[in-house]
Amino acid sequence: MGNTFGHLFRVTTFGESHGGGVGVVIDGCPPQLDISEAEIQVELDRRRPGQSKITTPRKELDTCEIVSGVFEGKTLGTPISILVRNKDVRSQDYNEMTDTYRPSHADATYDAKYGIRNWQGGGRSSARETIGRVAAGAIAKKILHQVAGVEIVGYVKRIKDLEGVIDPNQVTLDQVESNIVRCPDAECADRMIELIERIGREGDSTGGVVECVARHVPKGLGMPVFDKLEADLAKGVMSLPASKGFEIGSGFAGTLMTGSQHNDEFYTDEQGEIRTRTNRSGGIQGGISNGENIIIRVAFKPTATIRKEQRTVNSLGEETILAAKGRHDPCVLPRAVPMVEAMMALVLCDHLLRHQGQTGTFRPKVGQAG
Repeated sequence: MGNTFGHLFRVTTFGESHGGGVGVVIDGCPPQLDISEAEIQVELDRRRPGQSKITTPRKELDTCEIVSGVFEGKTLGTPISILVRNKDVRSQDYNEMTDTYRPSHADATYDAKYGIRNWQGGGRSSARETIGRVAAGAIAKKILHQVAGVEIVGYVKRIKDLEGVIDPNQVTLDQVESNIVRCPDAECADRMIELIERIGREGDSTGGVVECVARHVPKGLGMPVFDKLEADLAKGVMSLPASKGFEIGSGFAGTLMTGSQHNDEFYTDEQGEIRTRTNRSGGIQGGISNGENIIIRVAFKPTATIRKEQRTVNSLGEETILAAKGRHDPCVLPRAVPMVEAMMALVLCDHLLRHQGQTGTFRPKVGQAG
């Protein structure tokens, strides 16, 4: 019912924002993969609330518990379940939203579909659901690294009209994590932080673009026709809360070029590998990875829940005014970075296992140090 993602590497997330907890069940992970709660926690700490002055002040440690599927530090090949318990809930902040719909939020559509919703913290529509994705992504990243040395790095490319200058082929995780907005362009990052703080003080919010690169991706990942690699990447990242747009490679800018300007010419490198001189395709051609870096961009809208007064209606259709309370990010972009990375990892890991199953090309060296 829309809670499961993937084919061979399958994840099912569960839980609501203010319920007992949130988490994920991962099925299809190969056995004997070394994994620990500490490794998963590193990724969850990048996603958790309250980590800086430009994120929601909700204080959650988001401590993960591996409940099943791992024994003596190694995966069993059976379903892995990971749980994060909710601790710092203030459901009373949402009392006025019991019957009043937040503009551009999922309140009205959940009521229209189910006739019932958990109004506390947004329930299932809350970005807190992504904890399960990020936890599963940590495992997918490790498989990808061990099998093929794949490296995935996401970062904030743009906040509102401020855009950083970043080379996706060279950017490092240390550069991304060097500031609280997760923009490797230090000068632009300072201006982004100032902008987010100002907009937050005004009770408003802003959006932007996360760019993500996957390096050392093997050739051949992707399935024609409906399971093209970029199609699954688009579905993965567009399923994230607040996502509003997807680009790969040249994206919409490619529409301004001619074919001769846009085509990536082939050549053979010194190792005898067929490469492309440019990468406007973004590492995927015909729905299949070509060995070049996969570069995607995801647009995120401004946070829907804001403190400014807005006109809306309640569940009876009566017009009213809402100035939302609660603790919310004035900009989702810094915390969206690990979410985008996770979805990239989940898609690539799933297609890696599918490719191996169909062609026998890759045999994961599970159980060895990454």
